[in-house]
Amino acid sequence: MPQHVPSSLRAASAGVPPQRLPALPPHPRRITFLAHRDLGNPSAGGSELLVDRLAAGLTRLGHQVTLLCGGPASFRDYRVVSAGGSYGHFLRARSAFARQVGETDLLVEVCNGMPYLAPLWHRGPTLCLVNHVHTDLWRMRFGGPLAPAARIGRRLEHWALTGVRHRGPVVAVSPSTAHALRAMGVARTRIRVVHNGVAEPGPCADRSPEPLFVAVGRLVEYKRIDLLLRLWERVRPVTGGRLLIVGDGPERGRLERLAGPGVEFTGHVTEAEKHRLLCAAWLLLHPSAVEGWGLVVTEAAVRRTPTVAFDVPGLRDSVADGVTGVLAPGESSFAAAWCTLALSGRRRELMGKAARDRAARYRWDGTVRQFRAVAMEAVRGWGT
Repeated sequence: MPQHVPSSLRAASAGVPPQRLPALPPHPRRITFLAHRDLGNPSAGGSELLVDRLAAGLTRLGHQVTLLCGGPASFRDYRVVSAGGSYGHFLRARSAFARQVGETDLLVEVCNGMPYLAPLWHRGPTLCLVNHVHTDLWRMRFGGPLAPAARIGRRLEHWALTGVRHRGPVVAVSPSTAHALRAMGVARTRIRVVHNGVAEPGPCADRSPEPLFVAVGRLVEYKRIDLLLRLWERVRPVTGGRLLIVGDGPERGRLERLAGPGVEFTGHVTEAEKHRLLCAAWLLLHPSAVEGWGLVVTEAAVRRTPTVAFDVPGLRDSVADGVTGVLAPGESSFAAAWCTLALSGRRRELMGKAARDRAARYRWDGTVRQFRAVAMEAVRGWGT
């Protein structure tokens, strides 16, 4: 039966006849994700993988799921609709939603910096999914003469997360993201942490007999692969071996020009090849300035590969310092941990086993169940 529409909601919807307000079911049967990219996009990363796992899992549970995104749309078990180009779709999201999606019980806006401002134009329950807050990344992406764009981006993100979202839960993927949201002014009572999961990869391939170090991710500024290449020049004379940079992105050309001996760029690889490389690697290296969680850390962990990372938001959640890897406070300590673990096979083995055991806590079916519970809460609490 349709739920009663509170008088406060009728007042907030001035000019709209009460009988035309959407009837809310007790469970969100129809769920729409509004996100920047589909998983099939060449620029897809951890955020797109998370949305895909949530959408696929909810579909298996009987929900009707649609992903409205920018760029190319691939065939999935759930419906995927393109709203336009990589950036133009931000402006077309509202019209594309009305034209190609229509009625939905819950709209999930994936907030990765640039917002869609869905609560301003969608008259129904809206849930915000946040991987990480981009506050400091705006300056990294838009420096020098583009600094005004960075200030606009920061203000727009802040307003979108705090100004127009005055009710309903916000999903954060880690305690670090939850902390950043609270620092922006999002009430603690509205934040729900839903951790990323990981798929069981099956039997591991052989470990490389020679030192092999792997970094995996999209080649963009905040991943700081340039810093990793500088540190490699200090580490390589001690450890020897190879450093593989797995992934692609706008920074690739510049990074290839910076790379010294022993560095290889693989570009985008298949899941099977990523599995082989993470199994073969002695260490996963993660020099990023910030993450929501760092999915590849858990992906390496289930393959018994420890991680060396910086002690930054997100990675301090996915890496247990001294247990499943090392969190370095600075560049020198990062290089020192890299060398120490490379020279100690026994310690790497112990950390790899601990990483695998810890990763066993995180599976995608659990992530989907947790998210579904928050989705139901968002629908039931809308308008109260």
